[in-house]
Amino acid sequence: MMRSLYTSATGMGVQQRQIDTVANNLANVDTAGYKKSRNNFEDLLYQIDKMAGAQSSQNTTVPVGIHSGHGATHVSTEKIFTQGNMRNTGIELDVAVEGNGFFQILQPSGAIAYSRAGNFQRDQQGRLVTQEGFPLEPEINIPKDARKVQINRDGSVMVWVGDEAQPTTVGTIQLARFVNPAGLTPLGHNLYAPSVASGNAVVENPGQNGMGALLQGFLEMSNVSVVDEMINMIVAQRAYEVNSKAIQTSDDMLKTANNIIR
Repeated sequence: MMRSLYTSATGMGVQQRQIDTVANNLANVDTAGYKKSRNNFEDLLYQIDKMAGAQSSQNTTVPVGIHSGHGATHVSTEKIFTQGNMRNTGIELDVAVEGNGFFQILQPSGAIAYSRAGNFQRDQQGRLVTQEGFPLEPEINIPKDARKVQINRDGSVMVWVGDEAQPTTVGTIQLARFVNPAGLTPLGHNLYAPSVASGNAVVENPGQNGMGALLQGFLEMSNVSVVDEMINMIVAQRAYEVNSKAIQTSDDMLKTANNIIR
């Protein structure tokens, strides 16, 4: 059987994966805090028929060998943590991270997850929570009679309660960073979980030791570029087509070889 049939099939497989990733990026083009994904591919094993440098005579060696590839494979889907566009919402509980860092989110299991989405709300207890109702860690409680909330660049949260002229500080939003953020595991709901590859979280106040600052009244939107994703889609579609054409060509060649004996 011709090797090209199987080689081209692997090419179609990786391009299908590329289309799947592009589709997910485009679906989340307006998701707050979403980070685009990128596929990484590599070539498969080679069959070495002649090794470069092999002895061709007593005094000479082969400068170039003979090898046959077996296609391509998908090795990883990487999250790209570049800064997304800032959207001015004017909503006092919307917070964006300008620079490095993740919000810490307490999950129902008790584990800490991490997010770039800062579209927070207050629950019935006055805690700052995500759209799924998961509270910030450390917990920030806003008094029910607070008339104004101010979130400073350094993460400190101040409220004006009732008729008081001076604000009261109710807590500080801390951020976490990782040595290898691409190693984080996406959980959905705009959340990431740490892994062995990401390393342990380093927790700091915003603006300290390379940590980003907070912007109240802004949301960091997706870093997906529609133009780039459309180009990626066209390239993947054409690569898929040409691999399918290679399979068709191999099939025609086999048909020709089978008809020789007739």
